[in-house]
Amino acid sequence: MKLSPQERAARRAAFRQMDAWQKTEYLFTYYKVPILLGLILLVILCSSVRHRMTKKEAALYAAMVNVSVGESLERQLTVEFLDWSGENVQKKEVYLYRDLYLSDDASVTSHEYAYASRLKLLGAINAKKLDVVLMNREGYAILSRSGYLWDLSDLLHTDGELRRRLAPYLSENEVVIEDNAIEYNLNEAPSYQETTAVVANAVEVSSLPAFQAVGFSDSVYLGIIANSTRSECALRYLAYLLDR
Repeated sequence: MKLSPQERAARRAAFRQMDAWQKTEYLFTYYKVPILLGLILLVILCSSVRHRMTKKEAALYAAMVNVSVGESLERQLTVEFLDWSGENVQKKEVYLYRDLYLSDDASVTSHEYAYASRLKLLGAINAKKLDVVLMNREGYAILSRSGYLWDLSDLLHTDGELRRRLAPYLSENEVVIEDNAIEYNLNEAPSYQETTAVVANAVEVSSLPAFQAVGFSDSVYLGIIANSTRSECALRYLAYLLDR
């Protein structure tokens, strides 16, 4: 109901006569909805501003496939790399995908986990949010055959010194260049056929001092994802691991 000018003046005069507690009670009684909405909006705004101010930019995206590391090595692979690179650790981070599992021979109990890990990896690769992968021999074979790893002989051709230092640790694996998997799965081909090549697409990092101290029971490899948009940073990552 719209108040007349005289009624509004009377209410203002009565409001001025109230003490602080009465004024607070009056405002909350008649204006609690807009007050609560205003407080909610203020909380959302403050939360958004805080998130923007504290959110870190990913200098590098890394994944661990069939491999787990302790707190000390994980720190070397993330925070200490940023320090070595001269990055501000308050604003930058190495974003880490942990506990991923890949297998072509997954058991019934681990099949769903392997499938979920594969989807997560594919999503990160397609979004160009994955640059380097730390993996065991099985994970390396799967990612290599799928063509997800960069041919390091091509990537290192502009840095002869780094290529020379990495040469003893370079590892080769099979890559499927062409196949008829779609036709075979649709029963349009009598047999599966493929054309493969052997490519140097990973570094056996388990031979490096930082990894030897952990004592892995099997070889551990590091590869660079073929569609990485941060390949220069990934190469610095390899140089960093050599210097540990």
